[in-house]
Amino acid sequence: MTHNLGSDKDISVRTKGILLENGIDYEEKFNPGIEESLPQLPFVIPSEEIEKRRDYRKTCVFTIDPLTARDLDDALSIEKLDDGNFKVGVHIADVSYFLGANTKLDQEAEHRATSVYLVQQVIPMLPRTLCENLCSLNPSLDRLTFSVQWIMSPDGEVLDTWYGRSVICSATKLAYEHAQDMLDNPEKDWSEDELPPICQPWTAKTISQKVNMLQSLAVQLRARRFENGALRLDQAKLCFQMDYETGMPQGYKVYELRNSNRLIEEFMLLANISVANKIHECFPDLAVLRCHPEPKQAILERSVEFLQRFGIRIDGSTSKTLQNSLNEHKPDSDANLLATGRWQVLMNVLTKPMKNAEYFCAGNKGDDMDEFRHYALSVPLYTHFTSPIRRYPDVLVHRLLDAALKKTKLDWNPIKIEETAQHCNDRKLAAKAVSDKSAEMFLALFVKQSGPILVEAIVIQVMDHSMDCVLSNMGISKRVYVNRNDEIESFDYLKHDGSLTLSVKWKEQGSHQMLQMFSTVQLSLEAHEKSHFEFNARLLKPNAMS
Repeated sequence: MTHNLGSDKDISVRTKGILLENGIDYEEKFNPGIEESLPQLPFVIPSEEIEKRRDYRKTCVFTIDPLTARDLDDALSIEKLDDGNFKVGVHIADVSYFLGANTKLDQEAEHRATSVYLVQQVIPMLPRTLCENLCSLNPSLDRLTFSVQWIMSPDGEVLDTWYGRSVICSATKLAYEHAQDMLDNPEKDWSEDELPPICQPWTAKTISQKVNMLQSLAVQLRARRFENGALRLDQAKLCFQMDYETGMPQGYKVYELRNSNRLIEEFMLLANISVANKIHECFPDLAVLRCHPEPKQAILERSVEFLQRFGIRIDGSTSKTLQNSLNEHKPDSDANLLATGRWQVLMNVLTKPMKNAEYFCAGNKGDDMDEFRHYALSVPLYTHFTSPIRRYPDVLVHRLLDAALKKTKLDWNPIKIEETAQHCNDRKLAAKAVSDKSAEMFLALFVKQSGPILVEAIVIQVMDHSMDCVLSNMGISKRVYVNRNDEIESFDYLKHDGSLTLSVKWKEQGSHQMLQMFSTVQLSLEAHEKSHFEFNARLLKPNAMS
């Protein structure tokens, strides 16, 4: 089937093309009538529903999200108990209360499977009435949630776990920047204009104290995870500053993961692990879980051997030894761009042997529990529970957890659940491909409107007439063709002791340059002659940027 979308020079047209290429409907809106089952706004929670739930509305609950987030699906609470332990709650939007199984809306959500995030827009899995209003944990409003609550010791050991449906009223909507400022300045006296509105009786001081209590536990949880063999291979994510009048990018930066991000991540991981164990215990044949297979061993061994030629020793025998090896090479937070670039090359090389994490139905994996394991997290069971607004597997997990708590049977078919899980895997990969392509397009637009951009880069891989480089201040890789460079007189592709090298001879002064993996190079990013949404990277003579 062909579609006439319009001019390929239009960013919206090109975006639609990318969505269609990946089987994603570019229309954000849902078909008429599909939202008929949703309550009318403004929605008031029925009193009989509140009576069925644990009431957290007098507990200090708050959200921490990206600054521009509109679909808030997780919130936290923490209280210090008289015995020195902590009561910690993760409260997740109760999407399944509004999203009835087998309804037209449920079928559409299952079909979409995930929200799709582009630079300039989001294509939601659920109607905005749900994801930005009824389910979003907006401050000062009563909201239905599904909670996991732990009693934890000061060193982060879980002593007791409770699961159940709940109701909250969030005290405030913090951004990661606000939470990070609280971690950096725990004794700070906050003025009203420095933070979002905070509902009484809570104060900025109260919120700050609780953020710091959560951080103290998160540090302990993270240390224990890595001690147990967790592995982290971070891939850089490019973000753009947008001119919202023109829709054009004004600048870019690599998204920075800070302690406030890691704090949230730690408790979401713990909630997902806790729920995975609960639903598998109650529904060993129906549980929707998420595994991460071990890496492709042959490719990993070749990567380890290859890196050793450059003096980088990596032990890839387990996830723990791999992480410990990486820790020895990780640059300091104040490292220069080139040191950061070398780290990004290392991440790039070691990511290639890794397989994708996948959803699956427990009943279709057999009895070998090694098949259930999550390699990178180094846990026997894992699932997704914490983002039902944007991921359909989480909706299924909520329904499983509800049935487990009510001790009711489910007439689900494991084969059908496996098919749904595989569909969600496919849609997740498609959504990532679209998101990556969207970032590439906007970077190309920025290059086109800003003129040539000079950057430093590190060589990842050498080929016979080109090389792949990671752009140090962007974290993305780009292919550079030396055979298309008019300033280069000649080049040779050499192999020596298993190392591949490009020998480049420049026309001016006949200078030579030897390029191999981890070589530092200078590039000029330039607009593509024929496409608005691609750019070229041209190799510059050494010291051309000085």
